[in-house]
Amino acid sequence: MAKIKTYDVIIVGAGPGGIFAAYELTKKNNGLSVAVLETGTALHERKCPIDGVKVKTCIHCKNCSIMSGFGGAGAFSDGKYNITNDFGGTLYEYIGKQEAINLMKYVDSINMSHGGEGTKLYSTANTGLKKVCMQNKLKLLDASVRHLGTDINYVVLENLYDELKDKVEFKFQTPVTKIEVEDEGYKIITATGALRCKKCIVSVGRSGSKWIEGICKELGIETQSNRVDIGVRVELPAVLFSHLTDELYESKIVYKTEKFEDKVRTFCMNPKGAVVTENTNGIVTVNGHSYEDPEKQTDMTNFALLVAKHFSEPFKDSNGYGESIARLSNMLGGGVIVQRFGDLIRGRRTNHKRLADSFARPTLKAEPGDLSLVLPKRILDGIIEMIYALDKIAPGTANDDTLLYGVEVKFYNMDVKLNNNLETKYKGLYMIGDGSGVTHSLSHASASGVYVARDILGTN
Repeated sequence: MAKIKTYDVIIVGAGPGGIFAAYELTKKNNGLSVAVLETGTALHERKCPIDGVKVKTCIHCKNCSIMSGFGGAGAFSDGKYNITNDFGGTLYEYIGKQEAINLMKYVDSINMSHGGEGTKLYSTANTGLKKVCMQNKLKLLDASVRHLGTDINYVVLENLYDELKDKVEFKFQTPVTKIEVEDEGYKIITATGALRCKKCIVSVGRSGSKWIEGICKELGIETQSNRVDIGVRVELPAVLFSHLTDELYESKIVYKTEKFEDKVRTFCMNPKGAVVTENTNGIVTVNGHSYEDPEKQTDMTNFALLVAKHFSEPFKDSNGYGESIARLSNMLGGGVIVQRFGDLIRGRRTNHKRLADSFARPTLKAEPGDLSLVLPKRILDGIIEMIYALDKIAPGTANDDTLLYGVEVKFYNMDVKLNNNLETKYKGLYMIGDGSGVTHSLSHASASGVYVARDILGTN
């Protein structure tokens, strides 16, 4: 029988958490043997088959190239790194607020030295927009935002891979099926064979939420139900939000609804960007991208409006609830549905003629439809309220031709019970990034990778 190869550290997942853990573990060439196991492919092989001509909608690939592969789901995002503890995760609850900020700044410096130099760092500090929001029952969250853009983000990932490929053994298209606890480490069972390691870092991202739930159940690791965010992606002429995006680029704004006091928030703002689809566990949802290169920019801006839902007793499956809504949208529209705001408030379906007559030109080919048949009334009412609230600080947001794409769902893994080193009850088994429930952003996930690597190295 062939001997099973053993590594000092195996990292499961090549998203931002896994990449920055590998970077920190190997930056001083300390002789550690490190392997990274990834379900998807290398960065240059990640190609979505949708070309708008022969393939116009999602064909449900076995592994979605947008969601998995080197760089994780963030590889084709708009490359926004938010340096803040106000949103993006609860990493600071484990390691302290200042340490979390320091690590996010460190991640930013690595990105700058690997192709991100020259990109702008925006900040909400000393902005008059905060007062304007408060006067209109809105709250602008504090953050510094580094916007790389989808194009520069890709370059940074290319450069990080080039630096890591000779120091780390990457095994792509190698899904992990099981993790077994052994006397002196862990046995990692994959679709192509078994490997061993002394320490294991699990960093599978939010697309691995179901997988990590199964691993925790098998190993008896305690978890707690997390939330799911459900809503729509709004698209409107970029000029309407230019006074916000020119100064802040991304403005995280929260609104509390009048009737239910639910919180509705803006998320993932993409000035002069494009609306895109993504496939999570076979479900087609909507997202947004933006580019640093002016030649790739559009005259439209898009952002998500999301309502968080958290279930406890007797129903605990928050992600399952979000999936059921997304599946209903897929059933009615064959994928993503688009509706004019004016049609929504008039209680009528958007059809192809009304969409063609619209002043707003959609950047994504989606099926015109009626979101009121998909989204629960409480959530939809909250989104409509938020649009009218935003209209007060950005007049034109509530125009009839504002486009709403649905549904957008942000799935979060259950919160995994971890100690302050992001370690499970098993010594040397760490869970980081969005898959752990601790982080919900590129910056927090990357920072968690650095933190765990330093814990392994004993340099924290």
